[in-house]
Amino acid sequence: MKYYIIAGEASGDLHGANLIKALVEKDADATFRVWGGDKMQAAGGSLAKHYRDLAFMGFAEVVANLRTILGNIRFCKEDIQSFQPDVIIYIDYPGFNLRIAKWAKENGFLNYYYISPQLWAWNEKRVHLIKKIIDKMFVILPFEAAFYEKYNYKVEYVGHPLLDEIATYPTPQNFRSENNLSDQPIIALLPGSRLQEINKLLSIMLQLVDDYPNYQFVIAMAPSMAQDVYTKIVGQKRNVGFVKNRTYDLLLNAHAALVTSGTATLETALFKVPQVVCYKGSSISYHIAKRLVDIKYISLVNLIMDQEVVTELIQHDMNVRNLKMELEAILSGSSRDKMLSSYSLLEERLGGVGASDRVARLVFEETKQV
Repeated sequence: MKYYIIAGEASGDLHGANLIKALVEKDADATFRVWGGDKMQAAGGSLAKHYRDLAFMGFAEVVANLRTILGNIRFCKEDIQSFQPDVIIYIDYPGFNLRIAKWAKENGFLNYYYISPQLWAWNEKRVHLIKKIIDKMFVILPFEAAFYEKYNYKVEYVGHPLLDEIATYPTPQNFRSENNLSDQPIIALLPGSRLQEINKLLSIMLQLVDDYPNYQFVIAMAPSMAQDVYTKIVGQKRNVGFVKNRTYDLLLNAHAALVTSGTATLETALFKVPQVVCYKGSSISYHIAKRLVDIKYISLVNLIMDQEVVTELIQHDMNVRNLKMELEAILSGSSRDKMLSSYSLLEERLGGVGASDRVARLVFEETKQV
């Protein structure tokens, strides 16, 4: 069968790649056309568009790049028509994917959604649109099935795919020597995958470097970003290392981490690394989002646990003083121990491994019956 998969960021590229691998095991004749990144391409997908060309964060940034976004939407529709897939699989990225899904449904294509848009955070009314245009929804967070049940929409809870990825991830050999890192304890810096995030957050994170001479700070560079994006911000600071395409290796070696909100917060927790969660958007985007978003927390860790397991420094609270205070708390002592204990409970709540395989089986079996 022919599968068209759309992911708009690094985490979606990872989950999409694992889904492709699982589908190939069940469908020997599978062919894939994808919007994603290097991982989906390496797994066997023919790349229509790389996610680095899609990453616009925040309301103001979307408006500024509206012409590019509309051009991408138009190209995607034309590419789907040309490929004629048996099924389209959307991975998160709702602003783009729901527009395509609406058009695709009107044009007779089968629509499956893997990794639900975060409708429980804002714009719950989109559930009514999803019920009309999405033939099957696969959710990965334990509370999402109950959320959709309120709207009489049956979804499939498949567990979180990160458990699969991390459970099988090999322990790196010679990580420090290969990346020219010292033997000091590592503080990992994960400033996000979008240019706006990196510019706003990394400069604040780096202001702590001189206060911790006995630690090695290491930046996880986004796969789609050139190193000079980071070196310009680092400047002359010493004791700062860089890794690219080795974020998991970094987390396996990290003592603590400063992490931009998003999937990385959950990845860091599953690798059992104490963290401080950071977010700082443009002023316009932040104030609009504050009025629209109805959630207690921004990190997946806290949302899943429904309590503050990790500290979240948001917008004006994301400053050097607060960041240093929270980092100090997780380097040693009771706060660190409490966080690590909560991580174990988080893993239990997410369930077992096998999400990618479950989704692939359901997609293949149900598509055959259509």
